[in-house]
Amino acid sequence: MTTLIYWFRHDLRLADNAAFLSACSRADRLIPVFCHDPDVSEKTIWGFDRMGAHRQQFLSANLNDLHTHLQSYGSTLLELHGEARQVLPDLIRKYDAAAVFCEAIAAPEEEAALHALRHEGVQVIASWQSSLLDPDDLPFAEQELPDVFTQFRTAIEAAGMKPPRPLGVPLSVPPLPEQMALIEQRRATSITVCASHIGDDRSSFPYNKTEFLGGASAANAHLRQYLARKLPHTYKLTRNGLTGTDYSTKFSPWLASGALSARSIYAELKTFEQEQGANDGSYWIWFELLWRDYFRFLHLKYGRRLYAARGLSELPAPPHDDEAFVRWCKGETGEELVDAGMRELAMTGYLSNRLRQVVASYLIHNLACDWRAGAAWFESQLIDYDVYSNQGNWLYISGRGTDPRNGRRFNPQKQTRDHDADGSYRRRWLSL
Repeated sequence: MTTLIYWFRHDLRLADNAAFLSACSRADRLIPVFCHDPDVSEKTIWGFDRMGAHRQQFLSANLNDLHTHLQSYGSTLLELHGEARQVLPDLIRKYDAAAVFCEAIAAPEEEAALHALRHEGVQVIASWQSSLLDPDDLPFAEQELPDVFTQFRTAIEAAGMKPPRPLGVPLSVPPLPEQMALIEQRRATSITVCASHIGDDRSSFPYNKTEFLGGASAANAHLRQYLARKLPHTYKLTRNGLTGTDYSTKFSPWLASGALSARSIYAELKTFEQEQGANDGSYWIWFELLWRDYFRFLHLKYGRRLYAARGLSELPAPPHDDEAFVRWCKGETGEELVDAGMRELAMTGYLSNRLRQVVASYLIHNLACDWRAGAAWFESQLIDYDVYSNQGNWLYISGRGTDPRNGRRFNPQKQTRDHDADGSYRRRWLSL
């Protein structure tokens, strides 16, 4: 009897999960596990929690939903508290497991976790699966990835590249080890369910509401209703909105947790285009999914260099002003649009893409603060925090990534005129 462990990371779903399906096909007994790393509960070097309350709440809902789906297969989700290199070897010894299966994540800390496990003598089989396109299918090698997104997109489209079809759900999930089953049945009845949510009904992603809960159930329901209402056709026109649940796709929180895969979105989008017609709006969803891929592939090319103070540039180390940074975090800079955005972020764990760019630019270019502090604050606060996209976007704004324009500076007064001319957004969040 072969016992395997499946370690869920940023892939909290059963559908279109190649690594999980592989584990299911090779195991007689399977132990699904999620590790709560204590590092995310610690303070950052900037003095705040690495994972704030919004992210914790959304993660909890994701795990509850995953547990429910596993229960439908007669399995469960074992939640362990501790670093993977500490808790997984103990589990392997206890149940004589042969290997750990998981997704591959090309970011320094996530790669270090796999290295530490292997150093402990654990066989780890990690599969790349979070991107829309398969890196092995790209029309260039990893180290030849274009350093400009437009060149990347043009090459992809010229080659006629299409993502693989998404995989289905497993037909079955191998049972738990017999000696574990009774313990886990008790675990199934005692899984933590949050009695109340700290989300804000004014949020553009109100995760306290059923339709925006973490997990694959809400994610797939949201995708279906988004397409049924033909919202892709207006996406390009509305995507720079600041308020509301419909101005953008709102896929990102579920994509970040892995409750929804990019390939599932693309497959449903193509069906929508065949039935309802394609236009600039539906194309732009593909465009944004390509940006998401690009930041992932940049990690395959540059790895740890993306986390250096200078990034990929020859610029000097960034300056930093602790007091200005605290004012920015609290939404007390005196620049109304920036302050409204930062207060929305703190209150809800969410912020429109347009305002993410505006507030990031203001921190870097107006307040002369370290871009890494801003990236860390977003990591702490955003329910859709994604290690690849967060790092890539902050490097892009700061001019320390691959963008040839040496950064992006947004004029907050112009942005206010363009996106909040009537002041409704500022009144919404500055009247707290």
